[in-house]
Amino acid sequence: MDRPASAQDEVSTASILVHVPSQLRDYCSGASELAISGTDLLTVLAEIESRYPALHRNICDETGAVRRHVNLFVNTHHIRDLNGLDTPLSPGDVVTVLPAVSGG
Repeated sequence: MDRPASAQDEVSTASILVHVPSQLRDYCSGASELAISGTDLLTVLAEIESRYPALHRNICDETGAVRRHVNLFVNTHHIRDLNGLDTPLSPGDVVTVLPAVSGG
């Protein structure tokens, strides 16, 4: 039996805000932020791959792993200190893509 959508259903599919650094914005039509629905980081990255394949290729390698020179944060925590790509996300969470910076 179908039931009407409730406020709880809307909350469970609420957007996660993804901050895109300036050097990657060309791969997502210049957007500095993306609103993506997902319940974990892997789902958010899959949605990025679907919408912005070039951006995804700059974040993840061909195996789906985050590239060595890219850091991902959920709110203020690096994903290596959480559950990696399996890190659960809640409505309102912010994912920040931060390429490593080096100099010589």
